Amino acid sequence: MHSTATADSTMPPTRPAKATKDAQAAATLADPRWAAVCARDAQADGSFYYSVQTTGVYCRPSCAARPALPENVRFHASTADAERAGFRPCKRCKPTQASPVAHHAALVTEACRIIEAAETPPTLDELAARVGMSAHHFHRIFKQATGLTPKAYGAAQRARRVRSELAAPVAGSSVTDAIFNAGYNTASRFYEEADGVLGMTPTRYQAGGNQVTIRFAIAQCSLGAILVAQSARGVCAILLGDDAQLLAQDLQDRFPQAHLVGDDRSFDALVARVVAFVEAPGLGLGLPLDVQGTAFQQRVWQALQAIPAGETASYAEIAQRIGSPTAARAVAQACAANALAVAIPCHRVVRNDGALSGYRWGVERKQALLEREQRQATHGETEGQPA
Repeated sequence: MHSTATADSTMPPTRPAKATKDAQAAATLADPRWAAVCARDAQADGSFYYSVQTTGVYCRPSCAARPALPENVRFHASTADAERAGFRPCKRCKPTQASPVAHHAALVTEACRIIEAAETPPTLDELAARVGMSAHHFHRIFKQATGLTPKAYGAAQRARRVRSELAAPVAGSSVTDAIFNAGYNTASRFYEEADGVLGMTPTRYQAGGNQVTIRFAIAQCSLGAILVAQSARGVCAILLGDDAQLLAQDLQDRFPQAHLVGDDRSFDALVARVVAFVEAPGLGLGLPLDVQGTAFQQRVWQALQAIPAGETASYAEIAQRIGSPTAARAVAQACAANALAVAIPCHRVVRNDGALSGYRWGVERKQALLEREQRQATHGETEGQPA
């Protein structure tokens, strides 16, 4: 008895379907948006959405749902695009609602305005209640967004106010008036912090640096003109540029009433030491620095000084190192505020792709410094601790 069974001609071919899946998986894996989905990157929320064919839903990149297979994923520019393609919004990440990151940013912005407008610093519990969050959660998202705790942000605002009050006092007002107007509860509390906030006594600051002696000199190095200035506390400025007069004006603008002393022969040895350091940063400076800045700037600058000569870090990496992973832009601003070239090595900070970005003293100088340090590190031309 012979069998008459034959292959079922109605069965769909499997190879073309598999080839299509493989091609779709390859396309998804090659798309940079897939990396954001795998990382559940909240920073990518709002820039695109992705759908999953097997579930029929679309999500924001940060969705905490179980990862989908790449061959089942499609990307969409907007929620409208995803819905036109037949997908419905995910009930877990709620892509049609404002993203948590945007919502948190709005709350932090509101809290900052409350701190700035308050006559006396609000407590953490008061701030959290005003924005409708628990104190612990609010403290965490505030630090993630600003790089500072609410308390440190309030202190920075008080410092800014007191500098403004002292720099442009109302007729007949005293230093004590400026202190209380800035939000300090007691004068003694301010005087405990005055050295770090102003770098001098409040009376001297109010006089535009009057009676403060700053020695300085302008020399030449391979990067152009260099101004070195020193206060009683240490080296307070290392400025680079093409025009010596502009460098001197920059220093004058910082302390319009200070007693600036130039052409001091006894200062020549220190200037020579700074110039040698600029030429070979791997040698280290070994001089006290007069570093003035906000609490956040101080944290950034300390992180920069920990980068070895010959190496670089991105703005995002520095933000991670100081415990504020979302503050890369604020890190860049702190680098721009640095007045101690090379001693605080902001030239060692680059973009995420390794490319050079803006530098206060010119990208060409930044590139020259990096090339010099990398060459010295490779060939062992210098020894010593990195700056």
